[in-house]
Amino acid sequence: MVKVKLCGLKRLCDIEWTNEVMPDYAGFVFAGQKRRVTDELAASLRHHLRPEIQAVGVFQNEDIHHIADLVRKGTIQLVQLHGCEDEDYIRELRNIISVPVIQALSLDREDQLEAVRCSSADYILLDHGTGGTGQVFDWSLLSRVHRPFFLAGGLHPENVEQALAYHPFAVDVSSGIETDGVKDYEKIKQFMAHVHSVMQQEERI
Repeated sequence: MVKVKLCGLKRLCDIEWTNEVMPDYAGFVFAGQKRRVTDELAASLRHHLRPEIQAVGVFQNEDIHHIADLVRKGTIQLVQLHGCEDEDYIRELRNIISVPVIQALSLDREDQLEAVRCSSADYILLDHGTGGTGQVFDWSLLSRVHRPFFLAGGLHPENVEQALAYHPFAVDVSSGIETDGVKDYEKIKQFMAHVHSVMQQEERI
């Protein structure tokens, strides 16, 4: 059954809406500017998030010990790497944390499939370009991905059912459930409703 990650949460109302629709994962972004949260804000949001929902910390070339500190404090339960982290970085990170690691990778061209295959991360997240673009990549390449993956990049309520036809392990949405740069309650509900509709159809088959 496909899992859902709502990413870029930064307001208490975002958490309240997330608790209502019950995705599998909630993403806190510790990189960039637009959706970035401080450690203190993330801890507060995690406190209000239902315990069944796992918090994912999104990082970009972050200091490993900072990540480990957030894991140790219980602020995050998964780590998502969205920078230029290599296998040595993942190995060093794994030496000090025991939670799953997601590596975000671009899949715009066939020659990027080798990196997808070789990543030692627990999961890969496939996105357009460097991520955060809100654009869809060529989903036909997904047929050549033979490991569990999070599908990101340009997802929104109107196209998530099409995305699920590629059998991702999880779908990851951020800008597609926003209006004017902030999370939109109606779009969140619509996104989850479309995912649940597909899952119900599959259960009847």
